[in-house]
Amino acid sequence: MADIIDPAINHYVLTHSSPADPVLRDLAAETTRSFPGAAGMQISHDEGELLTMLVRLTGARFAVEVGVFTGYSAICIARGLPADGRLLACDVSPEWTAVARGYWERAGVADRIDLRLAPAVETLRALPGEAVIDFAFIDADKTGYPDYYAELVPRLRPGGLIVLDNVLRDGRVLDPAAQDPADQAIRRINDLVVADERVDCVMLPVRDGVTLIRKR
Repeated sequence: MADIIDPAINHYVLTHSSPADPVLRDLAAETTRSFPGAAGMQISHDEGELLTMLVRLTGARFAVEVGVFTGYSAICIARGLPADGRLLACDVSPEWTAVARGYWERAGVADRIDLRLAPAVETLRALPGEAVIDFAFIDADKTGYPDYYAELVPRLRPGGLIVLDNVLRDGRVLDPAAQDPADQAIRRINDLVVADERVDCVMLPVRDGVTLIRKR
């Protein structure tokens, strides 16, 4: 995970955000212990708090998450939904999401989450074409971002919000000669979003970069 500001400022930010409860602390610890090579994919606690707040502020009732990993962000999103809200969670890993399911139960949000283990673009294309999604969070394979965005925007209600994670790629988006397909895909989606007349957007220097996209 990128730290694009001074570590002391990062610490200050975390200590001045609502603290993680035992469920989230235990999930973060288990993710680090069980998947040390992939643990950096888990969002930070301050970003999780941001997701919860955005879901609440938008009044979302139906949310979509593309990229579940071990379920931290799903808990944060689900906690922002009303009791009868629903989160469609898309992933392809039975191993990672098995951890997620257990913590969703502990967090008391399992009844709000519908996990679909399949390529996310297939899950999204199977949704009705109507604008029914209130909130979406994309934090999955970077080369898939343009396709996920293309499927989500038409299904997002006016005033609905899409959040893209990792839009700075450790600063590599500044290098037009970057050869990594993931870096190239993020540069492409960043350019696409800012030129898309269907939406308003703002890119924030939160962790590795977060873009908020509101449908007009």
